[in-house]
Amino acid sequence: MSDVETSETPEEAPKETKETKAPKETRAPKEQNVIFVGNKPPMSYVMAVITGFNVGDTKEVILKARGRAISTAVDVAEIVRNRFFKDAETKDIAIGTEQITPREGGNPRNVSTMEITLRKE
Repeated sequence: MSDVETSETPEEAPKETKETKAPKETRAPKEQNVIFVGNKPPMSYVMAVITGFNVGDTKEVILKARGRAISTAVDVAEIVRNRFFKDAETKDIAIGTEQITPREGGNPRNVSTMEITLRKE
């Protein structure tokens, strides 16, 4: 009796985990080629772009940055285009503004955003 009960319980448990993991798996391929630029040195992000082009077998990599990191994202795009992939081109540049509310409360403030799409032929 106990063998039957244990065989039924594991069958039900993986079904629940598969349902929760299924949406995550569908999002992963779309976000694989997105690099969020922050406070690290530019060469860290250059290596991430190179890895994205080589490992992911993709033709496009998107650099996303906000605020002060925008200048780093531009530097990364130029380093990749001029030093590593001469055939890479800037396909698209999108700019925008996000309204961020501080954690402590207070007035929301605007933060600039930028997305740079690099395409390798």
